[in-house]
Amino acid sequence: MEMKNWLQQRAYITPERLALTFEEHTWTYEQLNREAERMARKLTTLGIESGDHVGFLMENHPQTVFLIHALHYLKVVIVPLNKRLSPSELDYQLEDADVDWLIVDTQHESKAEDLTFNSVITMTKLSKQEQVDMKFDGSTINLEDLHTIIFTSGTTGHPKGVQLTYGNHWWSATGSALNLGIHEEDRWLCAVPLFHVSGLSILMRSVIYGMTMVLHQQFEADRFIRSVHEDKVSIASVVSVMLSNILDSDEFESFPATFRCMLLGGGPAPYPLLKRCEKTGIPVFQTYGLSESASQIVTLSPEDSMRKLGSAGKPLFPSQIKIKSSEADSPSPAGEILIKGPNVTQGYYKKEKENAEKIKDGWLATGDVGYLDEEGFLYVLDRRKDMFISGGENVYPAEIEACLLGHEAVSEAGVIGIAHEKWGKVPAAFVVIKKGKSVTEDDLIAYCTTRLAGYKVPKKVSFIDDLPRNASNKLLRRELYRYLEDGDDVEG
Repeated sequence: MEMKNWLQQRAYITPERLALTFEEHTWTYEQLNREAERMARKLTTLGIESGDHVGFLMENHPQTVFLIHALHYLKVVIVPLNKRLSPSELDYQLEDADVDWLIVDTQHESKAEDLTFNSVITMTKLSKQEQVDMKFDGSTINLEDLHTIIFTSGTTGHPKGVQLTYGNHWWSATGSALNLGIHEEDRWLCAVPLFHVSGLSILMRSVIYGMTMVLHQQFEADRFIRSVHEDKVSIASVVSVMLSNILDSDEFESFPATFRCMLLGGGPAPYPLLKRCEKTGIPVFQTYGLSESASQIVTLSPEDSMRKLGSAGKPLFPSQIKIKSSEADSPSPAGEILIKGPNVTQGYYKKEKENAEKIKDGWLATGDVGYLDEEGFLYVLDRRKDMFISGGENVYPAEIEACLLGHEAVSEAGVIGIAHEKWGKVPAAFVVIKKGKSVTEDDLIAYCTTRLAGYKVPKKVSFIDDLPRNASNKLLRRELYRYLEDGDDVEG
């Protein structure tokens, strides 16, 4: 299916509508389109052609927004790269995705110099480049064309390049709109990375919907709160640690009535955190999504946001989910979550073996564990690879973390399984304490003992300053093993 370039069409329909705000600067859709076309003309003079694979290593900045839209005009395949990666990790992804060109901003020029990859275009050079005389009138896109190769944030082995078409992104945006609705005054706050599927999806949805994207270079709780009030933000996307920091901020005050949706993703949400939001009147819509589904694929509907607290909701139109269970005798067993729909990837780039293993009859095996309740609402338990068995019982670290986060002194918590002579594995917890609070290991073990089954209670609690997280603030549990003390018997 062919349609007009999204930004060009939006600039034609609502040219004077506010498209982007960043700090004290604003752009209408007409101005945004003009910047994207100008950048596309400059990139063409440097040799970028339709069908090339073009990576970018850049901060959240208006220039990054211009670049992504410029690359749409040039009909290349976009490869967003995580700015936290080491040069060797970046070199692997550049080679694996067959990248022809890498574009970097000034903040990442020194990192680019450490790469073996050498087809690099700096934004400094691009800013001085002459424009080619090139018209984009009538520019179109095809929904079947490959739009993105976006790498999964895997913590073991090499991440895989998820292939997403324009159609995958289009149906993701459409499914979300059919669930949340589109209001004329909507403004979506993006404080998550544009190189991550969550930030990239906000960028494209803002253009498709015709709403304003309020862009932050990075997440800062106090600034986030001020922006909600001053920029009249109506929707924002966060993960649990971001939301917790917002609630704990000295700057926090009740959000205005114009704020209608806090989309909470990034894994199972701690129940105590959801209850805090309920008390403070923040409308939290828990979501479930992944790179392979072009962002969210399951989201709570507005009318169920409090009735089904803790659930990720039901699949967005027109997607499907089901549970692959190994416990056939249970009426509502937990099992691996499978997803299907026009927003779901057709496979990983150059990974035929993995594609054959993970995708069957259009159903993608996510590697996540969850269950459906009697009404069909999805509850996500954890990553299957993070689950461990203790004394024959399945243990989900996210459940224990949620319990620990219910303690008034705990700011963050991460749990892993460590080897035990009798039980096989037992839980070990790593905790960050709130500023001004104090608590002991015995206190937290006693707290969990009254709230969890015995096999779920941590046998060891360690206190650390920060938990390891990726660029989108998801907890990297496997990184916790390096905090263990010498002598701990661990099976990683």
